[in-house]
Amino acid sequence: MRIVAGRFRGRALAAPPGAATRPTADRVRQALFDQLWHAPWAGRALINGATVLDAFAGTGALGLEALSRGAARVTFIERDRAALAALRANIAALKIGPEARILPADALRPPRAEAPCTLLFLDPPYGQELGPAALAALAAGGWIAPAALACLEVGRDESSPALPGWELLAERGHGAARMLILRAEQAFTTS
Repeated sequence: MRIVAGRFRGRALAAPPGAATRPTADRVRQALFDQLWHAPWAGRALINGATVLDAFAGTGALGLEALSRGAARVTFIERDRAALAALRANIAALKIGPEARILPADALRPPRAEAPCTLLFLDPPYGQELGPAALAALAAGGWIAPAALACLEVGRDESSPALPGWELLAERGHGAARMLILRAEQAFTTS
């Protein structure tokens, strides 16, 4: 597994052993970022200087790809110890400490955000319908900026989840995965 493009292009990423973590494949990341860069509802300006959240981060492949392509900073939320070790190793290898923040937490019960994010990646375990619950928890925690884009990876055979407050902009299958790209239709308020 490698960074596909940008300033870290070709750099290898560590992954924990076993099947507990399922990193987003290089070709899926390539297709996703190509779509984000060229879509009329996104474009390079979406990524350049973006504040990004990578929830269910695993190895951090999606957030690190965003940093490589010009994002300003990424917060990674992950709770699995083996995945956290791989994520820390990947960040150390790329020497991007100041641009990356790791929160060893559950995306379904995230801490409050310091600032909302304009681009979110969510890659929860397949088949458990965690995407809607995570988006609701992140909204309640102040993680979602007005009109933010969220890229939610689900299993190819999963039904599309109901996502109130989100507009589905695109949906594409990639092998065992399906990527949903959503735009926040409202400014999420926090209490």
